[in-house]
Amino acid sequence: MERKSNNDTLYEVLSLESESERERKKTTASPNILQSSSHGSMVPSPPEDDEEEDNDEPLLSGSGDVSKECAEKILETWGDLLSKWHLNLSVRPKQLPALVRSGVPEALRGEVWQLLAGCHNNDHQVEEYRTLITKESPQDSAITRDINRTFPAHDYFKDTGGDGQDSLYKICKAYSVYDEEIGYCQGQSFLAAVLLLHMPEEQAFSVLVKIMFDYGLRELFKQNFEDLHCKFFQLERLMQEYIPDLYNHFLNVGLEAHMYASQWFLTLFTAKFPLYMVFHIIDLLLCEGISVIFNVALALLKTSREDLLATDFEGALKFFRVPVPKRYRSEENAKKLMELACSMKISQKKLKKYEKEYHAMREQQEQQEAPIERYERENRRLQEANMRLEQENDDLAHELVSSKIALRKDLDNAEEKADALNKELLMTKQKLVDSEDEKRRLEEESAQLKEMCRRELDKSESEIKKNGSIIGEYKQICSQLSERLEKQQAANKGELEKIRDSGLGYWMIMELLKVEGCEKCSILFSKEGRLKAARKLKEGSEEETDEEKEALKNQLREMELELAQTKLQLVEAECKIQDLEHTLGLALNEVQAAKKTWFNRTLTSIKTATGAQGKETT
Repeated sequence: MERKSNNDTLYEVLSLESESERERKKTTASPNILQSSSHGSMVPSPPEDDEEEDNDEPLLSGSGDVSKECAEKILETWGDLLSKWHLNLSVRPKQLPALVRSGVPEALRGEVWQLLAGCHNNDHQVEEYRTLITKESPQDSAITRDINRTFPAHDYFKDTGGDGQDSLYKICKAYSVYDEEIGYCQGQSFLAAVLLLHMPEEQAFSVLVKIMFDYGLRELFKQNFEDLHCKFFQLERLMQEYIPDLYNHFLNVGLEAHMYASQWFLTLFTAKFPLYMVFHIIDLLLCEGISVIFNVALALLKTSREDLLATDFEGALKFFRVPVPKRYRSEENAKKLMELACSMKISQKKLKKYEKEYHAMREQQEQQEAPIERYERENRRLQEANMRLEQENDDLAHELVSSKIALRKDLDNAEEKADALNKELLMTKQKLVDSEDEKRRLEEESAQLKEMCRRELDKSESEIKKNGSIIGEYKQICSQLSERLEKQQAANKGELEKIRDSGLGYWMIMELLKVEGCEKCSILFSKEGRLKAARKLKEGSEEETDEEKEALKNQLREMELELAQTKLQLVEAECKIQDLEHTLGLALNEVQAAKKTWFNRTLTSIKTATGAQGKETT
């Protein structure tokens, strides 16, 4: 126990286990170990990822790149096999195990894993998963803590709060609610992460449930890891048969299977080893069952035999923790290991035989154990369980009180917010009433303006009609005067033509010259040869014509003046119409603006009140 206490990880795990589990330390070793070994319990005690020893860093989980490239011939072979398999999914093709032993192509793993696990028709499981993720898990804190430590070397899971960690959290949470008996167990997150790298989270959850239930992985976590202790016993019996010298060396240094192999079984090698090797192990597990873990474990021990024989207790633990996982970062080394694991024949009959030996040994131990010791051990176990339950009860009570306080606070905040919203609602209603009154007032004013514009428009139209009739009469008078003037000019012109055309022209001129020579005659005749009396008469008629012309001119001037006044009135009427139209447009714009302003004011007040309430709530 002294050497064991020097290892921090082992000491930490021992402190978490009950006395009954420490009493079980003898049941998982061979009879010789039970008699001679004084080292430690059989409780799983894998080294932690973050432990450092001699400045050697362990390999981070999720390390290693896996290429999706594959030979065309291999892809064709798998394509033919999948085509046949889809015709009858209830029967596996005969050549499937041989192909799986060589490794499933990375590009096809998602599909093949689901078919191997029997998840090809899991619509009900998908719907159930979507319901489970909405429920609360009592192990939420443990899940959250483990998520950040799962596959930190992989890009998909390294970011806190990223898509990878979010999907991984939902799967682990859903399973903890789905399987109430086991709940979430440390190590499940690694297996879930491997599945998530090949399929959506709903399908990954379905395959995880199949592995836990149908492949028996959940049995390892039941009854204080009783089945896991049996697996350790079986592994040591296989070592005794296949690698007797290493078995005896471990016996001499006091190294037991649970000290190095617990994570191999609980996480199916997913927590420590490179992804290329991990994916191949899951291929074999889904095809052949959980017994494949024995093949891989024996292959690991056999390939590391020479190195392990040269170590002591502490050196062996360190070798399992650091060099062994790093050795298989090489794809070639991982392939050789998996070939060796597949070549080892471990029959189910042999495993059943070792299982019977283990249970017989356990019964013998219980019979040989004194009743007082058994009762004391059971009493200690019950006390520890009672203390654990009391602690859980205290935690739940504290959580309940905290929840009630938080709910009360939320309720008070909600009530305050409701009051503020009610006040805002009343104010908004009042503003709405005021706005409706304003709207009605503006509508009435708009109707009045429209009526006034209509009256002015009718008045202007009547004036336009009147002015149009006056203009028509003026045009008619002008046309009559023009006709009379033209007739008069035509008559004068005809008279002149007659005089010119008659033969008396020359004679009349000569006679006029004679008359002008006579003083008496010149008094009676004018130069034109007409009698002055006649001329006077003619002048009288001409004066009457001039007066008539002057009267017509005066009448024309009056009509032009009236026409100018009518045009002026028309222009003024048009200006009034334009003013009224402009006034009507402004009134309509004011009505529209008033509507928009009221609406905007209402929205702004609501937004302001909501923002202020949000700040008060914050």
